[in-house]
Amino acid sequence: MKKVITFAIPCYNSAEYMDKCIKSILVGTNYAEDVQVVIVDDGSTKDDTLAKAESWQERHPSIVKAVHQENGGHGMAVLKGLGNAEGTYFKVVDSDDWLDAEACATLLGKIRELDETGERVDLIISNYVYEHVEDGSSHVVNYRSVLPVGRAFGWNDIRHFKMTQNLLMHALCYRTDVLRDGGVPMPAHTFYVDNIYAYVPLPRCRTLYYLDVDLYRYFIGREDQSVNEKVMAGRIDQQVKITRIMMRSYHLYQDIESYALRSYMVNYFVIMMMICSVFSKLSDHADAMAELDRLWSDLYDYDRRMWRRARLGICGLATNLPGAGGRAATIALYRTAQRFIKFN
Repeated sequence: MKKVITFAIPCYNSAEYMDKCIKSILVGTNYAEDVQVVIVDDGSTKDDTLAKAESWQERHPSIVKAVHQENGGHGMAVLKGLGNAEGTYFKVVDSDDWLDAEACATLLGKIRELDETGERVDLIISNYVYEHVEDGSSHVVNYRSVLPVGRAFGWNDIRHFKMTQNLLMHALCYRTDVLRDGGVPMPAHTFYVDNIYAYVPLPRCRTLYYLDVDLYRYFIGREDQSVNEKVMAGRIDQQVKITRIMMRSYHLYQDIESYALRSYMVNYFVIMMMICSVFSKLSDHADAMAELDRLWSDLYDYDRRMWRRARLGICGLATNLPGAGGRAATIALYRTAQRFIKFN
C-alpha cells in the first residue's frame, strides 16, 4: 500500500523509553497500513534497542521497519530514516518523546485529504508541548497568532514570530521530496542538528499548512538530555559547529526573497548566536571564549550585514557584555529567562 507518511524514530540506547514513543504513533494512526514507522538504531551499545526495534517490526511488518547503522549521531540517524522513507511526508519523533493520539489522527486525516485532492503542501506545522518531568508541568507552543488556520498559505502570509515560537523540529512535518531535494547538511557525531533540520529546508517550502493541534510531546528533564544546561555548556563546541553550518547555508539578505521568511530566519540565526554567546560563558572549556570570538569573526567576514544584526542588536549586546561583570550580567539574564520560559 502507498505510504502517505513516514515517522522516523532515531534511537540510541533507548530501550527504557522507546516503546512509549512507538506505541503512541501506532495507536494515534490506528495501526494504519498507509503509515510507515522507521526505527533507526544508531549503534546502541548499552541495551537491547535494536532487539526491541526488530520486535516491533516482527509484530507489525507492514508498518514498522527496523534499521541499524554504526553510531553516527542524531543527524545521521535522521538521514538514515529519510533514506528508508516511503511516505509522501516525513516526521521525526525522538525516542524519548511521543505523540498525542487524537492530534496524530488529525494529522493523518489531513495528509490523506491532501493526497486525495492532489493539493501540494510542502510543510505541515503543528503545535508541540514541553513536558517538564521535574515538576510535572507542561506548556504548549502554538502558532495561532502567527499563521493562518484552515488553509494552505505561503511565507508572505505569516506574521511576526515571538522568540518563544520558533519552528523547532517538533513542529514540522515536511514533504519527503523537499528534504531530499537539496539535502540537509547534518554532520555526524554532533548534537543540536535539529536546528539545521528546522532551518535549511525552509526556503524550499513554497506552500504551508498550519494544523492547530497539540501533536508533539517534548520530554524535558533527563540529566543526560542534550538540552540540559550542563550538557549544553559541555558541548559548546558542537553548538558553535551547528551555528557555523547555518551561517554558511545562506546570505539571508540576498538569498531569501520573501521578506517575512527572511525576517524569521534572521531572528532564528540571531538566537543561535545568542545561545553560543551564553553557553560559551557557562562552559568550562578553556578555549570556549576563543572559539566564540572566531565564530563572530567568521560571521563578520562571511556576511557583514548579518554580523551587524546579530552582534549590534539587543540580543547580541545583552549576551556579549564586556569584562567579568558583563559575563556575570549575561549569565544572570539567561537564568532569569530560563525560569520564566523553561526551555531546558
